[in-house]
Amino acid sequence: MKKVELLAPVGSIESLNAAINAGCDAVYLGGYMFGARQFAPNFSNDEIKELIKTCHIYGVKVYITVNTLIKEHEVPTFIEFIDFLHRNNVDAVIMQDLGMIDLARKLYPKLEIHASTQLHIHNLEGVKFCEKLGLKRVVLARETDIGLVKNIRMNTNIELELFVHGALCVSYSGQCLMSSLIGGRSGNRGACAGTCRLPYQLLSSDNKKLNHENYVLSMKDLCTLEHIQDLIESGIDSFKIEGRMKRPEYVYLVVSLYRKAIDSYYETGKVFIDDHYLTELKKIFNREFTCGFLFNELNNNITNSFRPNHMGIEIAKVIEYNKNKLTIKLLDELNIGDGIRIIDYDIGCVVTNIYRNKEKVNSAKRGDTVTIFLNEKIKTIKSDSKVVKTTDIKQIKLLKDKINKISKKIAITGKIILQANKPLYLNLSDGKNNISITGISVQEANNAPLDNDKIEKQINKLGDTPFALEKLEIIKDENIYVNNRDLNEIRRNAVEQLLNLRIYKTNYLKDSYNIDVPDFLESRELNVLLEDSKFYDKIKKHNFDYIYSDDVALFKNNDSRLIFKVPRVNYDMYNFNYPLMIGELGSLSYTNKKVGDFSLNVFNSYAVAFLHSVGLEKVTLSYELTKSEIKDIITSYKDRYLKKPNLEVVVYGREEMMISKFSLNSLYQRNFLYLVDRINHYYPVKEKNGLMYIYNYQPRIDNYINDYYEMGINSVRINIFDEQDLSWYLSKIRN
Repeated sequence: MKKVELLAPVGSIESLNAAINAGCDAVYLGGYMFGARQFAPNFSNDEIKELIKTCHIYGVKVYITVNTLIKEHEVPTFIEFIDFLHRNNVDAVIMQDLGMIDLARKLYPKLEIHASTQLHIHNLEGVKFCEKLGLKRVVLARETDIGLVKNIRMNTNIELELFVHGALCVSYSGQCLMSSLIGGRSGNRGACAGTCRLPYQLLSSDNKKLNHENYVLSMKDLCTLEHIQDLIESGIDSFKIEGRMKRPEYVYLVVSLYRKAIDSYYETGKVFIDDHYLTELKKIFNREFTCGFLFNELNNNITNSFRPNHMGIEIAKVIEYNKNKLTIKLLDELNIGDGIRIIDYDIGCVVTNIYRNKEKVNSAKRGDTVTIFLNEKIKTIKSDSKVVKTTDIKQIKLLKDKINKISKKIAITGKIILQANKPLYLNLSDGKNNISITGISVQEANNAPLDNDKIEKQINKLGDTPFALEKLEIIKDENIYVNNRDLNEIRRNAVEQLLNLRIYKTNYLKDSYNIDVPDFLESRELNVLLEDSKFYDKIKKHNFDYIYSDDVALFKNNDSRLIFKVPRVNYDMYNFNYPLMIGELGSLSYTNKKVGDFSLNVFNSYAVAFLHSVGLEKVTLSYELTKSEIKDIITSYKDRYLKKPNLEVVVYGREEMMISKFSLNSLYQRNFLYLVDRINHYYPVKEKNGLMYIYNYQPRIDNYINDYYEMGINSVRINIFDEQDLSWYLSKIRN
């Protein structure tokens, strides 16, 4: 029975040691560029090269994240990095950019490519598309429920990977522009600022405040430890733990506990979860836990609007507070060096003193009443306020011992043959790799013949190697002799060759890139997207070339300009008899005339060519591109393919910043809301098809329409969200 893979996050060498010692099967990490965690420490090329060797020695696979969107001028550097990884035996690369996926799979046909969760694969058709494309694995969207997981497994052969523990994005991954548009830090470029973890007011359409707690978009952390059996039996190939920016102690603890749970299933047929596992997980880090959309968590129980970071575990209740002197009744052990926080007041400290009955102590136990001194003063703290422990110093010290260096050993077996006047023979095996080596000719003994204990002692001298000799078979003549130096030499040579077999693979192959793309005539289209179909009657008399709408009822008008906007979260895959605008890969399975929306995240000419080659007649470029970057795409496309692309850019309208399965609209039973940030920007929040859409606080206005036409853009689009947008169009665009 093939065991599920346990995939660990690595953001530093210490985290790598932690992951290997804790029992991971594979690790994922990023280089200095092109990874979705640009603010993790990450690794240089030299470090990656050595790290791959180390991991392969210990039987651990290495997946490198190259899952950002790639700008045109970055393509040569990107491919150079992919080539470096392939030459150095990386096990797989994790990718988001469609153009780079197509380029990499053609240049390097033996390179394993995994579809990142950033690629927004959330339905069976999307998985089938990736399988047809030749990808090895798909990382499913975190919103995928267990029933759909099972259905996908039954209907595909591609490897499936799921996040099982760690931070959750409130938006579908790869579909969030919030950090980019608000703060200029793009999640699609690895620089997410965590804008969803900030405080917001929530207002009704008539400006009434609805929320009591501020962090209305902050998701709880995913924890599926208690559901491991269901997940294994669903047929998932890899369990992924989030946390490349977490401390090494976190990596060790989480990986080791999931390792124990997984192993218990394969050993007994049931998962064993010790009572203290969840407590230990909460101590190291939690924003409160949820089983997520994976196990159909309720909409009102998946966010923690009280606090966006570590909640710790409750350790005490406040009895009295005077100036900075805090007296508390303990519900659990407290030690010097622990971190605590009075959670309702959001103040805390590292404990540097504990007084019990006026006596200074290093620790106190459950039931004790103790006094500590806070570093910061606050006017008042109410009695009975909750005190939580955010750092457990004993837990951290215990975990630190596990991560200083790799302690894991690989069991090997050996066979040695010593026959007089024949070459010394040694075979070593790690269960997968086998090495046989011969040495000097074995001599007949003049006096004291060599016994088995001496032979085993020399072959067992494995010192700093990662191996541990489990069993040695000795076949020898009675009256023979080999000196220790020769036994040591044959052992060293065999170990070195076995190490090399574990480290090196020979799968490097470079091919050429080619693609067939259609040619398109130049045109100058002006198109409109209606966020609300009520505006149709007001704009239908205007000379728009195409009108995009997601309201099926409009299509009874027999207006040949209408194109149906397919939901970019598309679970149902209904049949449509109209031309379509699509925004996710599963919808490429439609045979209708199709154009691509902004949410396909097109950043370079290779992505344009790829989408044209799979049937899109027009491609909308990403909101995140500048005018000069758009020009680079068109120039490169024409130079490489000697043909014209058919591109659209959005020049006016509110951007959809986020789409989420979690819905504030459902929670507060209002179809329209405003999120208000700290600088008083109002972000419209609407619900459509049971999903929440958050829009930018103001429309984008791009005045380069004629410049776009001149550089080779065939279509410009305006998005009409409300009456204000309609008025803008009527007064400006035709001028």
